[in-house]
Amino acid sequence: MEKIAGHTRLYRRGATYYHRAAIPQDIKATYPKSEETFSLGTKDYQEALRRVREEAVRVDRRFDEHRLELSKSAQPVLEELSEAQINLIGDIYYANLLEEDEALREEEFDSKSFEEHADDIVDLGGINRYAYARGEDTEGFFRDEAEEVLSWTNVDLKLAPESPSWRKLIRKLQAVTIKANEGKAARNRGDVVETPIVPTQQVSKPSAAPMLSAAISDWIREKSLASWGEKTADDHRIWADRFMLIAGDRPLDDYAKADGRAFKEALLKLPPNWTKHPQLKDLPITEAATRACELRLQPMSITNYNKVVGFVSAFWNWAANNFDEVEKNPLQGLKLRKEAAAFEERDSFTADQLSRIFQAPLYTGCKNAKAWRTKGTHIPNNLGLYWVPLLSLFTGARSGELIQLYVSDIKTENGVTFVDINKLEDDKRLKTKGSRRRIPVHQALIDLGFMKFVDHCRSEKRTRLFPEMVKGKDGYYSSPFSRQFRRVLESVGAKTSKNTFYSFRHSFEDACRDSGVPRDVMYALQGHEDPGMGDRYGSGYAVSVLNEHLQRVSYPGVDLSNLRALE
Repeated sequence: MEKIAGHTRLYRRGATYYHRAAIPQDIKATYPKSEETFSLGTKDYQEALRRVREEAVRVDRRFDEHRLELSKSAQPVLEELSEAQINLIGDIYYANLLEEDEALREEEFDSKSFEEHADDIVDLGGINRYAYARGEDTEGFFRDEAEEVLSWTNVDLKLAPESPSWRKLIRKLQAVTIKANEGKAARNRGDVVETPIVPTQQVSKPSAAPMLSAAISDWIREKSLASWGEKTADDHRIWADRFMLIAGDRPLDDYAKADGRAFKEALLKLPPNWTKHPQLKDLPITEAATRACELRLQPMSITNYNKVVGFVSAFWNWAANNFDEVEKNPLQGLKLRKEAAAFEERDSFTADQLSRIFQAPLYTGCKNAKAWRTKGTHIPNNLGLYWVPLLSLFTGARSGELIQLYVSDIKTENGVTFVDINKLEDDKRLKTKGSRRRIPVHQALIDLGFMKFVDHCRSEKRTRLFPEMVKGKDGYYSSPFSRQFRRVLESVGAKTSKNTFYSFRHSFEDACRDSGVPRDVMYALQGHEDPGMGDRYGSGYAVSVLNEHLQRVSYPGVDLSNLRALE
């Protein structure tokens, strides 16, 4: 079996690719196989590379599950629980009940669901009190709850099936449920009932979870190897470290919602660029937040707040997938509703602004490729600076998606030519799963000579359509181009505080709606994830259907008459 470059577990036998992994030393003696080797079911290298990454994750998860089973099987069975253990388990269960209730409220009730929630609390409160008074466990509900709580990572105990402690534990869980229902009912009346910090001491043994600092380092290292550029890694590391400064460096299973709330409260006091503010820059983050509040500084925008919460939340989601000890993300539910930040959204381009852009010397004639702002006779229609704005106007694609295109990504199927937005090559990035899609080439682009440009690229044996466009220091193609396009807008007087290249996507959305394109088709063209379509490529639409709708898109009032078709 031949080792193949591209992934440590990628091999080939004949023409078929395989996943092959040795069993880790710590479980080698008990694992049922000598190695995890199996066919990837393909002879295509790019498809094999995609599949081996997915299978490697599944196999690693299998290894972790085996470790967990070994750990559980080696755990001693207790004949009884101490009173202290039962009380601590009750505290943990009580805190969990109120934490779940708080999470529901953070998502916001509508009037109907709130009334239903309030009625449920009253009904369940009566049932629980009735059962508790009579020493009953209705339908064995609390026995099941007790078994589940004992399996939680901050409890992690095995109790003998016939132990007399079961009865005591069930009574304790019933009692704290009644108490928690009283707290929920008080919240429904508008009273403030704090969610207690979940007791983080483990009932049976010290935590085996890694320290937060070590886990953050592992996370950054893993993500940097997989896909993150330097800037992305730095952004995530900085904010994860700041979370640690607020919450402390502790074992991963020692964090709770209270830590997330403390981080949220600090962020909502900090101004943008607080590390550059003369009165804040030398202060620790918690002191900076307090001082900013005293100075009555304008806090960071809701968009930036949500972005920061997303950075740190990404770590906790990764931790939950990688460590048995992490059950919940302490930042879950703490983002603020985006509707509150609607004023911050970027504008679409107006018809006048679009006309100004495409009447610039770049499109009507400039001095040369470098002096594209100076009028002349040269039209640089062999460059990305020329084509990327036009492509976005008629596809709605993001700049990075277009700049990274390979010549081979321009394809034809059943007579329809389309742009294949994909991540088959390692130098490409996609924002979401839904970003992988096929966008037909609009007739306006064909009339302007886009397919002649593609044919020229093929004749030159180019790999990428726009090889002159390079990545920035942060690893993104879009970063240097964004600055360059800003200069285009400024040069024609079309720049405002609320438009950027991204405004092409908003303009495309407007044009789709004005042209009668159905919303789900527009979503498919733009790469918005449709919750009803799962991971299906192109949201399930045939490229011929997409083409039928896309060709309707037009921009009344936008003057493209000065553009000369590529000869």
